[in-house]
Amino acid sequence: MPTPSLDRPAPPRSEHERWQTALTSIEPNKILIRGYPLDEMMGRLSFADAVYLLLMGELPTPAIGRMLNAVLVSSLDHGVTPPSTLAARNVATSGAPLKDCVAAGVLAFGPHHGGDIESCMRFLDTGLSLVRAGKSLQQAAETIVEECRKNGEVPPGFGHRFHTRDPRAARLFQMVLELELEGEHVRLIRVIERLLGGRSEAFGRPLPVNVDGAIAAICADLGFAYELGNAVFLISRLPGLIAHAHEERTRQAPLRLIDPKDHDYDGSAQRRLPDRR
Repeated sequence: MPTPSLDRPAPPRSEHERWQTALTSIEPNKILIRGYPLDEMMGRLSFADAVYLLLMGELPTPAIGRMLNAVLVSSLDHGVTPPSTLAARNVATSGAPLKDCVAAGVLAFGPHHGGDIESCMRFLDTGLSLVRAGKSLQQAAETIVEECRKNGEVPPGFGHRFHTRDPRAARLFQMVLELELEGEHVRLIRVIERLLGGRSEAFGRPLPVNVDGAIAAICADLGFAYELGNAVFLISRLPGLIAHAHEERTRQAPLRLIDPKDHDYDGSAQRRLPDRR
């Protein structure tokens, strides 16, 4: 049989050939998300529960739902300095529609901003492959950290340009223990964290575990695929991008030169959350 030419267009799809999706079924007066009626989900599932269902295919346990909810809150916003926020604000100052401003912010996510979650998940899995081959967690941590040092790289998920102790990571690790969800990825990253705490001179600066590292370890233990780890960050940060773009459009003069170093915070002073139990 002759090999088809690469320049020849593919044969048209048969009108009877159908493709499949397992996400959502739409019928007149009925919407099923992974088999569950959407109207029944409303008011009964949290947003985090529904996100988990859509991404993973099944409802989370109460503990996993609480954990994912905390993860989504952890990266809600981080001020005006992140590249994605500046991108959204710079497009907003042109007078562009809100959707364009937010899209610009999403496009600013990359390996050094938001994409570190996937890199850290892969990094941890490299270490765990050594554990499965017989090394201890400590030995595996030393091996993969030393590999980063030799390559002149900072271990993904560690270090922060602003925080010497990322409060978001600390709270996520506290919750994962409280909810009894600690798995092998979290255990390994805590070993690496202690190891780097005594070897900051090898990298020239302190390298505390950051929120990306915490999210990576937790999402990996919850069974998320690498790319879905990055997606969790995207879902989390979207409201922040919307808020910044909206504030830029409503509070600032158009076509201004935005320098994040010039900003002052004039919002609410620190306050306590109400007791909602």
